[in-house]
Amino acid sequence: MEDRYNVECCDFIHAHEEIVERVRSRMPGEDTLYDLAELFRIFGDSTRIRILYVLFESEMCVCDIAQLLGMTQSAISHQLRSLKNAQLVKARREGKTVFYSLADDHVKTIINQGFEHVCE
Repeated sequence: MEDRYNVECCDFIHAHEEIVERVRSRMPGEDTLYDLAELFRIFGDSTRIRILYVLFESEMCVCDIAQLLGMTQSAISHQLRSLKNAQLVKARREGKTVFYSLADDHVKTIINQGFEHVCE
């Protein structure tokens, strides 16, 4: 059976102009796509994923995360800064201690869907 989406089988360069225009009209702007790519870049680091998974389970301070993951507090703080800048985690202060948690349910959804995908 011929693959109708294979570029090599198209008779005309613009044979599907209506499809191209429909998709073009629905495409987000370049800035939005760049921001989306940056979001997925943040998820592309296993240490940040580990931190997000920890925070998926419980709000924690830097020292607790560092102990749990077997890393230095400095390394955890560095990654938390990236996650906070990407609006994936939030912080709250209680006395001298800062507790981190996932920013919102969107982050939980992304983690859950990713986890389900890799476990299939």
